[in-house]
Amino acid sequence: MNYKVLGAFVLVFVFGNLGSINAQEKGREYGFRDESLSIDERVADLINRLTLEEKAMQMMHDSPAIERLSIPEYNWWNEALHGIGRSGVATVFPQAIGMGATFDEDLIFKVSSAISDEARGNHNTAVENGYRRQYSGLTFWTPNINIFRDPRWGRGQETYGEDPFLTAKLGVAFVKGLQGDDDKYLKTAAAAKHYAVHSGPEKLRHEFNAVASQKDLWETYLPAFEALVNAEVETIMCAYNATNGEPCCANEYLLTDVLRDKWGFKGHVVSDCWALEDFYGGHNVVETPEEAAALGIKSGVNLNCGSVYPSLVEAVNQGLVTEEEIDKQLAVLMKTKFKLGLFDSPTNNPYSKLSAKDINTSEHRALARETAQKSIVMLKNNNVLPLKNDLAKYFITGPNATSVEILLGNYHGVNPDLVTIIEGIAGAIKPQSQLQYRQGTLLDRPNANPQDWASPNAANSDATIAVLGISGVLEGEEGESIASETFGDRLDYNLPKNQLDYLRKLNEAAGDNPVIAVITGGSPINLEEVHELADAVLMVWYPGQEGGNAVADIIFGEVSPSGRLPITFPKSLDDLPPYEDYTMKGRTYKYMDAEPMYPFGYGLSYSDFEFSAIKLSKEKIRKGQNLEASLEISNVGNREAEEVVQLYVSDIETSVDAPKYQLYGIKRVNLKAGSSKEIRFEITPEMMELVNNDGESIIEKGEFKIYIGSSSPSARSLELGAAQFKEAVFTLR
Repeated sequence: MNYKVLGAFVLVFVFGNLGSINAQEKGREYGFRDESLSIDERVADLINRLTLEEKAMQMMHDSPAIERLSIPEYNWWNEALHGIGRSGVATVFPQAIGMGATFDEDLIFKVSSAISDEARGNHNTAVENGYRRQYSGLTFWTPNINIFRDPRWGRGQETYGEDPFLTAKLGVAFVKGLQGDDDKYLKTAAAAKHYAVHSGPEKLRHEFNAVASQKDLWETYLPAFEALVNAEVETIMCAYNATNGEPCCANEYLLTDVLRDKWGFKGHVVSDCWALEDFYGGHNVVETPEEAAALGIKSGVNLNCGSVYPSLVEAVNQGLVTEEEIDKQLAVLMKTKFKLGLFDSPTNNPYSKLSAKDINTSEHRALARETAQKSIVMLKNNNVLPLKNDLAKYFITGPNATSVEILLGNYHGVNPDLVTIIEGIAGAIKPQSQLQYRQGTLLDRPNANPQDWASPNAANSDATIAVLGISGVLEGEEGESIASETFGDRLDYNLPKNQLDYLRKLNEAAGDNPVIAVITGGSPINLEEVHELADAVLMVWYPGQEGGNAVADIIFGEVSPSGRLPITFPKSLDDLPPYEDYTMKGRTYKYMDAEPMYPFGYGLSYSDFEFSAIKLSKEKIRKGQNLEASLEISNVGNREAEEVVQLYVSDIETSVDAPKYQLYGIKRVNLKAGSSKEIRFEITPEMMELVNNDGESIIEKGEFKIYIGSSSPSARSLELGAAQFKEAVFTLR
């Protein structure tokens, strides 16, 4: 053996591997890798090591790797509106508007906790396999807490409805579930979007200026954002549109005066995607990408989803912005990565244990089913529901009976076991029963073939289930609704005419046999004729992967319906102000004068509930004092059911326009037949506040009325069959 050669080989091997080991260890020697230092110290160390070009690219949503510092690439863009979205297999929960219909913050916390389990499992699995792509990160641009002020807005399905109190309650619960409760690490980072005053028109969003008074800002558009900031949401996404003359991503009042100074927001601000390009391509407040990049930095936008911030280098060269100003905004952004543990050893992070086994679990599937059950709103029932599941023949029909699209809504994941409504019904009936299916009509246009072989089945069936409504091809975001001629907005409020024509045929053929209308969609629809033609009407939204099973559970009485409308269904768009008008007068249950088709908070049950008179702990109080309102709720029906008890407060005499009444309390109560329970609500000074025309919250002396019941306290609610609400008056001295 040639020992000289062997010795040389050993030296090369040893020193070669030492070099490799040293390269791996080098990154761990930097201060930003030292977990004993504070986040501020680690961030400062990291920024001091970056070139200007690297700083600019780290503020992009698709930030590249910095190999010399052993920093991997990271894509900030991820979605989790109702389950991790666009990233493969995941549990698909009901769309956000359906979650709004649950009126159940505890349930929504469980949902978002399950989503964040799957998000961490998805991220950890992707990284282990070398993938660091878009939709595999830990920063989620969710929830959408805009106010669904007008049913024409195609993206209203992404919200929790029209009410700031309900939106804040559910939004806070969702953020807490996403971000976790560890003392050191964020489970994921949530984002409150779209800040602010953003709800259509969809086609004009890149240039539109939403004009809102100070009163409307602070009474309607900003409260949910403030609540989420107080809940320590990590991210705020600024909107495409302008508000009161300034683009939202360059709006000094919104981003500096309110968000940072008044509310003390400490997290980072991300632009909506390509919103900074709108500075020169839509709003025309600057002329070049360099000016747009500088304006973004000076406005406090820490992260650019889009393509503008690479121009920061030239913006510095042109003297439009300084590197110190960039450093300040980058430092805020980098804190989020440290909070997520992206620079730390996985062994120290409790969320690193989550893996693929935590995705699409049986427990999450059960939770999706429960959420869908509680989201379904029964709008009408002529005592035909619940159906027995052993009738001789059922007929299921309609354009959405077999549709996967109507399960999903937008910003969705995918699942290997999506249960359509026909599958749910088929799985629920007894073997001796017969089930027949015909689509009957197309989604949004007349049949090309005029022959009708479908509707006659209603005549010889014990029950007909017509699955009608709309889907994401007709409503949604600007470019997603491929069958919409109005860019996802619904400027025609009606159910497609061909569907109504088909329902008329079914009604005529059925005779005395019941027709149940199951309506899908993410927004209010004109259901006036549907209400007349059908014996029962269910609003099921976009109910997620377990939607078919949940619909069957309601129809066959496995559970009693308990969903409540999170948005008013007007009878006509003529009852509303113009779509582009952002004033709240004439909108939502608070200010709408015309009688609605279905009121906010409305929904029926299979049982009957009664409320006792309200007892007040005090009838006269002074400013700053609380009082308690209590009553007894009784299930006087013949079956166990869940009721959604709602508290509304009305300031009877005010110096400025005020809401007719406002939702300020929700309690879900499950009662067996014949049982009762005492319900207590605390009435706080905040519930007595009035927002004046300057946007200030004030309290005026006088009489206040409170209402407690199962819906908003309107005559229409009672006309439709909601339980009689109770009233009480107290005086503020």
